[in-house]
Amino acid sequence: MLDPVPAPALPALPPANPDDLLAWYDRHHRRLPWRANPGELADPYRVWLSEIMLQQTTVVTVGPYYQRFLDRWPTVEALAAAELDAVLTQWAGLGYYARARNLHKCAKAVAELHGGTFPGTEAGLLTLPGIGAYTAAAVAAIAFGERAVVVDGNVERVMARLFALEEPMPDAKPTIKALAGTLTPERRAGDFAQAMMDLGATICTPRKPKCLHCPWNASCAGRITGIAEELPRKKPKPEKPTRKGVAFWLSNPRGEVLLRRRPESGLLGGMMEVPSTEWLPSEPDIKAARGKGPAPVLWRQLPGLVRHTFTHFHLELTVLAGQTSRIAQGQWVPFEKLGEVALPTVMMKIARHALRHAGTRGEDDEP
Repeated sequence: MLDPVPAPALPALPPANPDDLLAWYDRHHRRLPWRANPGELADPYRVWLSEIMLQQTTVVTVGPYYQRFLDRWPTVEALAAAELDAVLTQWAGLGYYARARNLHKCAKAVAELHGGTFPGTEAGLLTLPGIGAYTAAAVAAIAFGERAVVVDGNVERVMARLFALEEPMPDAKPTIKALAGTLTPERRAGDFAQAMMDLGATICTPRKPKCLHCPWNASCAGRITGIAEELPRKKPKPEKPTRKGVAFWLSNPRGEVLLRRRPESGLLGGMMEVPSTEWLPSEPDIKAARGKGPAPVLWRQLPGLVRHTFTHFHLELTVLAGQTSRIAQGQWVPFEKLGEVALPTVMMKIARHALRHAGTRGEDDEP
């Protein structure tokens, strides 16, 4: 049997030059509403607001939300003075509502403890509620020019490909941050961070990267080895479990529905909700659930299910509808005003399902 032929050694690659990326950014940067022009520092409030919104969300989705927030609360002091419910209502649809609550807490801390001025260092920003390592680095670099290493999903992809890093995510995160740190310049660190983000978003895309247009293509080990599109590698994701429950759509003769506020801690904390049973792995006992509703009425099961997916699980809800003219514990909200309430997406799905199948009947269904 012949010995295997060893793979040819790769030629030494020229190191990636940060100045090449900055020159590319000066010509091709995305024009985003929260950005300053290359070479200029951006407004810390705008950078912080956009970075919180952009976590787990795309630029296209964030754009309209960002503009509505800025129109309503143009400064951090204005946001700090807002009612939390108003903030949550404006946030509805962006998901991860803990971010909205922390956004409000952070605004209040900046207004009350820092005179309305964000701390100008990465370390100082980390002392604020709701600001983690990534956001602190991003605001410090982009708004204050501090040399901070900013690593988001786009940057992770660029670094993994540039260095042909085979270690799977998320284990590779510390290595990627260290590699990004070797390239981050002292000058224009904010522009460099945004340049890497733009490179990942427009050139070094998850599929079919446009390597010929990349300012670092001659230095990219992933491109030379032919594995760029396979990187970064990821560990297999565990299958999401499914939880199930029953939601109670209780209306009154005035055309209102009963809502209540969820506990401050936990999933969807502090948000308004359509009352429901616990969300459990097992099939709900509909007969038993009828006795757990927010009022003693004749609950009728609506056809179909409401389905929603959270980060860690799928949810399936059966909806029971009932009517009453009695007082019930919670808040009565007119059907046409539901869009003005801080209802998370899953609750709006329940509302649409109920209005479609239960209609707007207002007569009593009391036993």
